[in-house]
Amino acid sequence: MTTPLLSPADLDALARARALLERPSLTARLSNLVGSPLEKGMAHLPASWRGKVGAIAHDALLKAMDTAAKTLKPEARDASPRLHKLLGSVSGGAGGAFGLAGLAVEIPVSTVLIMRAILDIARAEGEDIGSARTRLAALEVFALGGSSRSDDAAESGYYAVRAALATTVGEAARHLAEKGLTSEGAPALVRLITLVAARYKVQLTQKAAGMLVPGIGAAAGAGINLMFMNHFQDVSRGHFTVRRLERRYGAEAVQAAWQALEAAR
Repeated sequence: MTTPLLSPADLDALARARALLERPSLTARLSNLVGSPLEKGMAHLPASWRGKVGAIAHDALLKAMDTAAKTLKPEARDASPRLHKLLGSVSGGAGGAFGLAGLAVEIPVSTVLIMRAILDIARAEGEDIGSARTRLAALEVFALGGSSRSDDAAESGYYAVRAALATTVGEAARHLAEKGLTSEGAPALVRLITLVAARYKVQLTQKAAGMLVPGIGAAAGAGINLMFMNHFQDVSRGHFTVRRLERRYGAEAVQAAWQALEAAR
């Protein structure tokens, strides 16, 4: 079977999506924002907190899965990125003002806001935000990032991450479609959230370190959350553009076009 070619307009859309999905690491941008290497903030992170951040990330993602979609209307409409940036900044300011104690409360709130922003963009790209597949695709965004050497994991390329999650996403989608977020449907979803949380917790640790750089406080908390929101909005815009093109041309054709863009660099 012949692989369909993307139209020039859709090829441009894919190139923009690829640029969003392969931006420089969040770590480098956080360091630029706080004007100091994150190692200074890392030195102020208690070992006990580092141990808990994985559990905080896991619980925050599970809550976000259950809560965010309920706050959005399912009807198609344009995304509202400014609203989510404002809400994220307010949440981050409150967390930054109270240090680590504030972050333990702020992270679940900001994660729900980020998930809401991701679903808002998904809806604008033609996704049904009530479907299990879309909600799991939104969860994938927390595991995605740039492919630079400074990123969180060796296998950090967009398609590498999707491939690593694919089997678990499929199992979780079947459970969600049949049983929803119930205890009977939880095992596959828990496995997926554990995989995603392992990557998300690295970003949360960096966020905490940025807020703990001496002399930072509430103002930087708002700025860091704004950067987080920008990051995940950009990644979700790229991700759901790719998914929109996959619905039109098929996954194989879109990945082939992506690889052609890579080869042309």
